[in-house]
Amino acid sequence: MASSHLSPHSLLTLSIPSCSGKGWMELAQAVGHSIPCCFGYPLSIFFIVINEFCERFSYYGMRAVLVLYFKYFLRWDDNFSTAIYHTFVALCYLTPILGALIADSWLGKFKTIVSLSIVYTIGQAVMAVSSINDMTDQNRDGNPDNIAVHILKMIALSMTGLILIALGTGGIKPCVSAFGGDQFEEHQEKQRSRFFSIFYLSINAGSLISTIITPILRAQECGIHSRQQCYPLAFGVPAALMAVSLIVFIAGSGMYRKVQPQGNIMVQVCKCIGFAIKNRFRHRSKEYPKREHWLDWASEKYDKRLIAQTKMVLKVLFLYIPLPMFWALFDQQGSRWTLQATTMDGDFGALQIQPDQMQTVNPILIIIMVPVVDAVIYPLIQKCKINFTPLRKITVGMFLAGLAFIAAALVQVQIDKTLPVFPAAGQTQIRIINLGNSNADVTFLPDLQNMTVLPMESTNYRMFETSQLKSVIINFGNENKSEIIDSTSSNTHTVTIKNAATGIVSSLRSDNFTSKPEEGKNLIRFVNNLPQTVNITMGDTDFGILEETSISNYTLFPGGRTDDIVIVADSTNCTVTSEALGYGGAYTIIINECSEDVTQLRYVEDIQPNTVHMAWQIPQYFLLTCGEVVFSVTGLEFSYSQAPSNMKSVLQAGWLLTVAVGNIIVLIVAGASKLSEQWAEYVLFAALLFVVCIIFAVMAYFYTYTDPSEVEAQLDEEEKKKQIKQDPDLYGKESEAVSRM
Repeated sequence: MASSHLSPHSLLTLSIPSCSGKGWMELAQAVGHSIPCCFGYPLSIFFIVINEFCERFSYYGMRAVLVLYFKYFLRWDDNFSTAIYHTFVALCYLTPILGALIADSWLGKFKTIVSLSIVYTIGQAVMAVSSINDMTDQNRDGNPDNIAVHILKMIALSMTGLILIALGTGGIKPCVSAFGGDQFEEHQEKQRSRFFSIFYLSINAGSLISTIITPILRAQECGIHSRQQCYPLAFGVPAALMAVSLIVFIAGSGMYRKVQPQGNIMVQVCKCIGFAIKNRFRHRSKEYPKREHWLDWASEKYDKRLIAQTKMVLKVLFLYIPLPMFWALFDQQGSRWTLQATTMDGDFGALQIQPDQMQTVNPILIIIMVPVVDAVIYPLIQKCKINFTPLRKITVGMFLAGLAFIAAALVQVQIDKTLPVFPAAGQTQIRIINLGNSNADVTFLPDLQNMTVLPMESTNYRMFETSQLKSVIINFGNENKSEIIDSTSSNTHTVTIKNAATGIVSSLRSDNFTSKPEEGKNLIRFVNNLPQTVNITMGDTDFGILEETSISNYTLFPGGRTDDIVIVADSTNCTVTSEALGYGGAYTIIINECSEDVTQLRYVEDIQPNTVHMAWQIPQYFLLTCGEVVFSVTGLEFSYSQAPSNMKSVLQAGWLLTVAVGNIIVLIVAGASKLSEQWAEYVLFAALLFVVCIIFAVMAYFYTYTDPSEVEAQLDEEEKKKQIKQDPDLYGKESEAVSRM
């Protein structure tokens, strides 16, 4: 009678067909049960794929809002936010070396993934806590008790969280994909190749969903004592998904094929290289015969197998040298391209797209393009008898990424045409709004420029050297009035003028803006053109009491929406719904009439709203995604296929290291170029990638593909022959044992 106490894993193996084949039979004997299979794939890979989906959701969800968190929460400028963002990404891709060392020489891939995932989860939780604005608001008035202490605490927690995340995500990066590859036997090359495509799809599915959800969560308002953008929720959900990722991975523990670590291979490789260089230098005299490869100078101390494996690794790593330039462009989706989107119109009709949500275009296209390229494009190329090798695919991917940045530069040129010109140091700008019913002649002193302002019209901002704008003389017919301009506190001014029955009435207001409103919000203010005092309310905001021709202060409102405007003038109340204004503009609303039957408002654009639509970013995302499909998917598979059996995580780490160097290149190029125009920086990056692309194409032409399993089998055969030569009796005993079986 069978035991009634069955483990969950035992129940699973009862209902799922097991994998067959010599390798799987050996593995089954090793683990003590049959290996569950599904559609010819080991069931363990499905746990790995789900784990990767959750982990990528966590990482990309946090990363999607990161540059805006720096810019709007920590109040860093664009360049510093970009620099810290790319420093973090570089660190995420430098730590794979640490993960590979731990996995290959100490804990093994499984334990390394579990251990560093715990660190990762803690880091995500710390980031969520760091963004709670109320932490330093002990008196509960909605503001930090001490701004300096508040900022230092937020920065300290944020940097701690990011370092832990970088250690976690970087440490497991070279292990997860290689661990998935370990679940297959050598004869399952087709299934393994398809697994890498599915694995990459899971990465982009997690990225897609997270970059849709976390910007929505960020855009919500939350808080205990004050209402602000909800970064705690935007970071908290990725933290929860990382915890789920860890639980799912541990749940599949009993089904994994766990390859034991084979020693500190990276240290051995480094020592082998170091000894070869040192030995070659010692024997640099011409009296010593040359050797076939410079690494052969290590043969006095290291065995032939290690030297051969090191040659294979160095051969691929040398080919990686030009690759970082691709990642230098690719990872600017999360920095420069997101900041570019903040200056664009995200109104898609029923949907208002957040700037950080535009990053979803990449995973959406990946999910579409990977199966299309795999099932349609590559077979068509093969039918055309074009030898589209992995290295040729990588070359095409680099070229497409360069084209993407040319497209980004063209979009940036159009955006720049819509941006306002703000006064530089030593400059002042001014505009005149004529609220009267006759022409007004205006003279600017001491510059002596003159202009005529038509009734009920306003001028554009006019730029002056500060020393050439001290006062304004206003003339209505024979009447005149002057306004003194004080540019010590502000260098942007608005003057309202009106020829009232009592004479010329005017008001001067400092505008106090130095940049376009951010996050798609609008600056709105009111001008009272009624002969009596009024009180104005828009939505929940009270603009206070305005005298005739007076100008209110600007107040920020969300873009693209309408609000009720309530005007209280003596015994008359007027209520009207505002126009649906754009995104990222500044508006002056002039109240010209208010009665029981008629309310007349005039809208003046002080700063043009974002007019270049975010949809114009789609072509650059499409080109970059096409490049990614043929570059990155191929690179993952190429790295695994060219790695010796005991160095797969090392070579995976080498591939990921190119991403780190790419982000460092962004810091170097952007810092050294000193280009004032963003479009010029995009063109510079594209030009650099085109040059690197040509260099890589030449290198790829001379590359010879290697089958590590064949090389290792040949080495095994040579070692066996060597042993037989040294002990002929051993071969006789083996033959006799085989004949008796």
